[in-house]
This record gives sequence, C-alpha cells and structure tokens, in this order.
Amino acid sequence: MKPFTCAIVGATGMVGGMFIKILEERKLPISCLYLFASARSAGKTIMFNGQSITVQELTPTSFDQRIDVALFAADDNSTKIYATIAAQKGCIVVDNSPVWRMEPHVPLVVPEVNGEDIQSHKGIIANPNCCASPAVVALKPLQDAYGLDRVIISTYQSVSGAGVDGMKDLDTTLAGQKGTFFPYTIAHNLIPHIGSFDESGYTGEELKLMAEIQKMLHLPQLKITATTVRAPVYTGHSLSINVSLKKPYELDALKSIIANAPGAVLYDDPSANIYPMPITAAGNDNVYIGRLRRDPSCENGLNMWVVTDNTRKGAATNAVQILERVVG
Repeated sequence: MKPFTCAIVGATGMVGGMFIKILEERKLPISCLYLFASARSAGKTIMFNGQSITVQELTPTSFDQRIDVALFAADDNSTKIYATIAAQKGCIVVDNSPVWRMEPHVPLVVPEVNGEDIQSHKGIIANPNCCASPAVVALKPLQDAYGLDRVIISTYQSVSGAGVDGMKDLDTTLAGQKGTFFPYTIAHNLIPHIGSFDESGYTGEELKLMAEIQKMLHLPQLKITATTVRAPVYTGHSLSINVSLKKPYELDALKSIIANAPGAVLYDDPSANIYPMPITAAGNDNVYIGRLRRDPSCENGLNMWVVTDNTRKGAATNAVQILERVVG
C-alpha cells in the first residue's frame, strides 16, 4: 500500500475518535492526516501516532489541498454539503451517515460481503447502519449456500449507538436521576423506539435496516421485517435473526459455513454456556454468531444470535476497511 493523505471529518466526535484509534491500530501508511470539525471544536489538538494534530474548522475550502480519502462522521446537513465538495475536488469519501446509503449511484458496502461494489463509486461510498453490517456478515454465507426466503430481525442496541448523549443518559438514569435524551428511562429498561415512527408504525431505524440489507445483498425483493430496541448496554449491538432458507440444510454443515465466513466468528456451544454477548464483542472487530438452531415452525427455518461492537465493526472499523480497499 502506497502512502496516502487522509482526512477525518467530525474528528472530535465519538465515531471520529474511533476512526483515529483504528487508523493507528492498523498502521496504515498515512503521510498526512487532516482533522476537521465544527468551529466550536477548531483549535483542539488530538494525538495520532505520537504526533499532535490541530483540529481545523471544516469550511468549503478544506478540500482545496490534496486529500486522497476522507472518513466522514458528521451530521447529515454537513455531510450533504461537504462530502459533495470533497468528491468534486477528487477526494474519495467514506461516509458513516445515512445520507447516501440508499442513493442508487452510491455503493453501500461491507467489504467481506459486497466489497466488489466499491469499484462502482463516483467519489462517495456509504458505510452501513450499525446493525445492517453484522446482519449481512451473518446472512451472506447463508444466501450463497442455501438462498434466503424470509428474514425476521429483532435488535437490542446499546446506548453508544445514540452517541455520547445516549451514554450520558444511561449514566444519569443508573444514578437514579431523570434522563433527558431518551423518551423514557433507559436504565433497567428496554425502549422499542429508535428513530421516528412513520405512518406504517415502523421506525426510521427499522426501515433503514431492512432497506440496507436488501441493497447490500443485491436482493431488492427479499422478504424482511425488523424491530429495533434500545437496551441499557454501553457497547455492543445484539441481533436475534430468524431465517427461512430456500434449500434444506444440515445444521453441522451450516455451522461450518458460518465458521469459515469472512468477518464471522462461530461462538456456539450452549452445553458450555458459550454464546455471543455484548461483552464478548466489545473492543474487537469480529461479528460473533451463536445460538444456531432449527426453527421447527417452518420449513428450512433457522434461528441465530449475532453480536458485534457497534462503534467498531458497526461503524468505524467497517469504514476503515473500505478505505483500505480504496487505497490498496
């Protein structure tokens, strides 16, 4: 991999900070790293590979200098404006927001699943929803081996998926004080409400999850439904996935397929109480898959439990993996 210049937009936020951490971990040959944020954060310094870098205010001229690739973790409005400017200046953008995900001309990518889609980019590549990423890592090998007929997903999403404010709200309510961010107390509770409700009764998070899975698997007609729930966990999103496959399967053979799937870790031995939990996934980049068992209520039915660190594979790590494909 040749040296390249890189920018992080939203460098002082939670995902931006994770971008920096993962870039350091993966020891990429970055010749110059630019850090951008709002005027409020400009002037702060952040350490990267032992070097102190000053955060610059993001402006329309930020991408006038040569920047090969930029990782975006900004709000939707800023992303619409500045990702467009960056792409027009020749910078390849990998964006973590939902702004571009469902645009037909923008590839939505999990490298282990549909990395070939990167080649069709026109300057912007979208990073998926934090539950769509682990879902497709688990579903793609099943699609390839047996075909997918129907998918039912229920998610149990940590408060870090809502950002710093979500984590503060859990702290506040665990201390017995009234929260201000979630619509109800999150401590010792589950809230089946992530995003705004539409006229169908689904939330925006549920609609995004369904649509993004269809797009990444190249299955626009896939029968899929979802329920998304906020859980009182700091880090780690968990998914209960029920699948109806098109072909019969032997459970041991299916487990072997999962165990050998890129990005997946089979973590499944109920007799020894081995199954994925948020604490299992915290701090690493694997998608853990367990509790694999037949669903006897339908033909070729399967249940599985999937867990990943939402701040890493669910967000920053996946974006950096895309970056590696772009510059590699």
